[in-house]
Amino acid sequence: MRRRLINSTLAVVLVVIAVFGVSLVIVETRTIEESAHESVRSDAARLVSVVESRLVAEESVTAASMRSQVPQDRYVRIELPGRPPIELGERPGAGAIEGRAREPGKVAVTVQQDDDRVREEVGRTLAIILAVALLAVIAAVLLAVRQARRVAAPLTDLAETAERLGSGDPRPRHRRYGVPELDRVADVLDASAERIARMLTAERRLAADASHQLRTPLTALSMRLEEIVAAADSVDPADSAGTAGASGASSATDRTAASTIREEALIGLAQVERLTDVVQRLLTNSRDPRSGSAVGFDLDEVVKQQIEEWRPAYRKAGRAIVRSGRQGLRAVGTPGAVAQVLATLIENALMHGDGAVALRTRIAGNQVVVEVTDEGPGVDPELGARVFERTVSGRNSTGLGLAVARDLAEADGGRLELLQQRPPVFALFLSREADEPAAGD
Repeated sequence: MRRRLINSTLAVVLVVIAVFGVSLVIVETRTIEESAHESVRSDAARLVSVVESRLVAEESVTAASMRSQVPQDRYVRIELPGRPPIELGERPGAGAIEGRAREPGKVAVTVQQDDDRVREEVGRTLAIILAVALLAVIAAVLLAVRQARRVAAPLTDLAETAERLGSGDPRPRHRRYGVPELDRVADVLDASAERIARMLTAERRLAADASHQLRTPLTALSMRLEEIVAAADSVDPADSAGTAGASGASSATDRTAASTIREEALIGLAQVERLTDVVQRLLTNSRDPRSGSAVGFDLDEVVKQQIEEWRPAYRKAGRAIVRSGRQGLRAVGTPGAVAQVLATLIENALMHGDGAVALRTRIAGNQVVVEVTDEGPGVDPELGARVFERTVSGRNSTGLGLAVARDLAEADGGRLELLQQRPPVFALFLSREADEPAAGD
């Protein structure tokens, strides 16, 4: 992408330089040549005037008296009636520039100039044009590189956002680039990310509810099948044999029927157990937005990544985002989900809070804690812990952000709490990796 932009810009610049440069060289060459011809013609006319004025004043016209009137780089031939011609300067070779002036019947002056001087002047002009063209090419390269970076970097960032969105991380990035077209794409991606997040949350909730509702009848069905198996096993073959005689055929039929019922019940019970396992797996997956098991990860990397990602937005708002507390902590969970929870809290502080935002990491027992606080007015006392409920919002927002964040935290085996309302302190609790040594806060 960058190479194509640079090459296209350079191609345009080179074409413009070639067209205007060649035209300028042609025009300047002709101008210099015409100026040289005009100069020698002017000198010839001037010398004719000087000679005539000397003749009128009856002064001598000789090579010595005329030498001061002739430039050193000119060859001059003065022809007077009845006198030998007067020559001044060195006669140039073939191709010299010549100018003639004549006063009929009196004086004729021929002035010649070597064309080497014209070529030198044309060469200097060409060198200047080439130097300016080279400077223009260098400036075009620098401008093309800068423009390519300005365009390619946002496109790369948007591609990463789209890839992350496709991989199941629906966090909007809220990045803008100062280019209307690219900002429009970023707006669409952010809106799509929010819609996908809502859709995934609704689907996971539906799957969880459906799975939960299915488990109860499946459990009852399993118990009923176990009772049928127990009832079939309760048929005593000895009692049936003791009553053999007239009812022997009937007893044999009962035993066969009991055996068949038991076999079918065991088959049905196995099927119910397999279905129960499928429902349990669906329920587990619906609780895990990343569809993957929790792993140990470096909490510092997630916190640092979020601070770096949100620092431009805070800088633009004239605010600061900092971190403090214990470092080197490792937690158990899904890094992407933890990042999304922290992003929700940081965005909430940016939109509804004030002053500096601080992320503090600490240890509480067998858990690691990430606290997010700001210097704003905090949470309305009437809301309190209800701020995590869906559709509950005190600032005319959707009320989904904190609810989804709490769901994500709980899916990783952690929890999201409001520790303090004013100033607001939100805390994300996560399990601490087992091999990490215990430490105090």
